Amino acid sequence: MNAGQLQSLKELIEFLKQQGVGGFELEQEGLKVRLRFAGHGDSAESVDIEPIAQPRHAPKASAPPTAAPVASMQASDAASTADEEAGLHIIKSPIVGTFYEASAPGAEPFVKVGDKVESGQVVCIVEAMKLMNEIESDKAGVIKAILSENGQPVEYGQPLFLIA
Repeated sequence: MNAGQLQSLKELIEFLKQQGVGGFELEQEGLKVRLRFAGHGDSAESVDIEPIAQPRHAPKASAPPTAAPVASMQASDAASTADEEAGLHIIKSPIVGTFYEASAPGAEPFVKVGDKVESGQVVCIVEAMKLMNEIESDKAGVIKAILSENGQPVEYGQPLFLIA
C-alpha cells in the first residue's frame, strides 16, 4: 500500500465515520479492506487489510508481506480524548510500522521529554515496508510525553507524543 493509497483510505475512514456507517468493505488493486465501527453491533472499531491473492513470487508457506494486523482504535481514541481535554496536543502515527526515536542505532533521539519543538520538526521515524518515514510535529510546543518505545510496532492513529 503506497502513501497515496494510505491517505485515500484515511480520508474514506473519516468520511464513513462522519456519515455514521456501521461497516464497509472494499476490494481494489489486489487488496481487500473491511471496516467496522463501534456502536453498530461491534464492541470495538477495527480495520482489516488483507491481500486478495497471494503474490506469485512469495512462498506458499509464508504470510503475505502486505497483510496488516487488525487495528483496534477504541482504546487510543479514549486516551486521545482525555489528553485533548487536558489541553495537550497529540501527535499520532499516520501509518502502521515500527517506531524509531533516532535516525540510527546509537544516535541521539530526535526529541526527549521537555524538549521544545517547532511545527514541521522531525520527532521520530516510523518504518513501513523498509521505508523510513520521518514524522514531523504538526504543532509547536514542549514534549510532555513519548508514548511509544523505540523499536516497537505502532498502529495507524496511535498516539506517539503529547505536546503542551
